[in-house]
Amino acid sequence: MSVCDTANMIDLRSDTVTRPTLAMRAAMAAADVGDDVFGDDPSVNRLQQQLAEKTGHEAGLFFPSGTQSNLAALMAHCGRGEEFILGSLGHSFKYEAGGAAVLGSLWPCPIEYQADGTLALEKVAAAIKPDDAHFPRSRLLVLENTQNGRVLPLTYIKEAAGFARGHGLGIHLDGARVFNAAVKLGVPVGEITRHFDSVSLCLSKGLGCPVGTVLVGNKALLAKAHRARKILGGGMRQAGILAAAGIYALEHHVERLAEDHANAQALAEGLAQIKQIKLDLTAVQTNMLFLQIPQEDTQPLAEHLRQAGILILSGANLRLVTHLDVSTQDVERVIAAFQGYFASR
Repeated sequence: MSVCDTANMIDLRSDTVTRPTLAMRAAMAAADVGDDVFGDDPSVNRLQQQLAEKTGHEAGLFFPSGTQSNLAALMAHCGRGEEFILGSLGHSFKYEAGGAAVLGSLWPCPIEYQADGTLALEKVAAAIKPDDAHFPRSRLLVLENTQNGRVLPLTYIKEAAGFARGHGLGIHLDGARVFNAAVKLGVPVGEITRHFDSVSLCLSKGLGCPVGTVLVGNKALLAKAHRARKILGGGMRQAGILAAAGIYALEHHVERLAEDHANAQALAEGLAQIKQIKLDLTAVQTNMLFLQIPQEDTQPLAEHLRQAGILILSGANLRLVTHLDVSTQDVERVIAAFQGYFASR
């Protein structure tokens, strides 16, 4: 195997690197299609309806990406110059190129996350602006589930939803990995998502699709999001080929997320035995683990692992992500490769 042949490597960089299975590819090839801009692609319509029903919402809207889905949701909830409150490590604040400000003319108000991935509601309350011309209007609270692999407790979600509505705020969930959260909690995904006004559900992470996200909410809100999608260039034509992958994933790839969680736990337990690695086992809840290594080992370790057929994102603070293309045997190989490197240090 060539070390440059990434297709045959154990890739722990993210759960976005998964490749569609042969069965998913077959479903995509056989998809009924139409023109989604005209609203007549049957596979897209089916996917949107399925996710709306599963999440306890009126309607769904298919997007090319989670970034675009989140931005369209923000633009649907907030007008120009209005504010949304979210976590300082939230994807819509830190990792979406400032799109809300650049394209939506919206003002983000970031708040530091607590250790469990929640936002302290007293801090949110302090951030809500008074009705004063000096300030942007506070319109929306944004939560993320999972947040760096951490699952928001159902009691907190219910409390946060009641808090938002009591303060005149909408509430949006960046649910890029919300199916991981549901599987971890052992509840249908609707038990989480029904508390929100809108939810962005990514298909191309743990569910293993090549592309796609669905935004769910009520019909009036999604009509605004549909207009925003057009502005952002998100209208697609025979998108049923992509939607078919999402339909297949909902039927075959949700419950198996528990395997990814078990593999992440096994990987964490193995790596925690290496003295040079700092790792909090209690923080490993779903398919992500975070570890710290000495700064001087960052590049040599990454190269050692690459030579062993393993890809990571190099750094002193490492995030490793298990997914559809990482097996139990792969986890054993990764642990052995880490052990081999640090045994020589």
